[in-house]
Amino acid sequence: MKVRKAVIPAAGLGTRMLPATKTVPKEMLPMVDKPVIQYIIEEAVASGIEDILIVTNRAKSAMDDYFDYYPELETRLLQSGKERELVEVRRAADLANIFYVRQKETRGLGHAIYRAKRFVGDEPFAVLLGDDIMRAQKPVTLQLIEGAEKYGTSAVGVQKVSTEAISRYSSVKVQPLEERIFDVSDMNEKPTPQQMFSNYAILGRYVLTPDIFDILENVKPGYGGEIQLTDGLRELCKKNRMVAVDFEGRRYDTGNICGFLEATIDFALEHKATAAWLRQFLKEKAAQLEHKG
Repeated sequence: MKVRKAVIPAAGLGTRMLPATKTVPKEMLPMVDKPVIQYIIEEAVASGIEDILIVTNRAKSAMDDYFDYYPELETRLLQSGKERELVEVRRAADLANIFYVRQKETRGLGHAIYRAKRFVGDEPFAVLLGDDIMRAQKPVTLQLIEGAEKYGTSAVGVQKVSTEAISRYSSVKVQPLEERIFDVSDMNEKPTPQQMFSNYAILGRYVLTPDIFDILENVKPGYGGEIQLTDGLRELCKKNRMVAVDFEGRRYDTGNICGFLEATIDFALEHKATAAWLRQFLKEKAAQLEHKG
């Protein structure tokens, strides 16, 4: 079982980030000096992925343009002696083999993944949600791939969340297999605390077998009237074995304002061009707030 392909669903309307996302895809919002989606593609590439399909919609052609060459800009940078900037511009276009397909109707995450059926074929594939940036010593997608390959099955990335927060995620029913890896026997989408199976929530990363497509083709609309990936995964885990990987790393949900700002500050504190300035700015701001009482 070799995972060479990845799917990034990025067709959402970005309603949690309006009005900024009215005309700019949320995946293209800058995280210091790179758009959000570039961090996600870099994680996929670092995990051994060769081909990436981005599921978009008609309002997100900016992503197609970003991961392409821009001869006029590159020529201008070369003529201006801006070689570092030229390298970065070209690097984005050369990260991976990137393909696109549109989700013509907003029908949910499960429907978006189903749009990748022809691209995936009969291979296992990774799914990386376009909102979630993961920071880890070993890429989170690679942690899932290793778990999936070891057990020859699908894998979902999980971490524990509070009981109060579980209603924002999918809760999984698990039995321990080994350290940080569990068997999955059931799951549900956005449960109440009374409905939850455990505090382990699925957080933005999956490795799936192509069996999921036959299920998604027939799954009925669920939560919110949409085709939910969780409903498809629930059926899949009852038919075939599935594991959950309690991944090591930090997740940032950049699809909401607070998560986006949190990630921006953390990344800027580590970026060589902004770290020293931002530390000094935060010290001065903290002093001002303390003085105001």
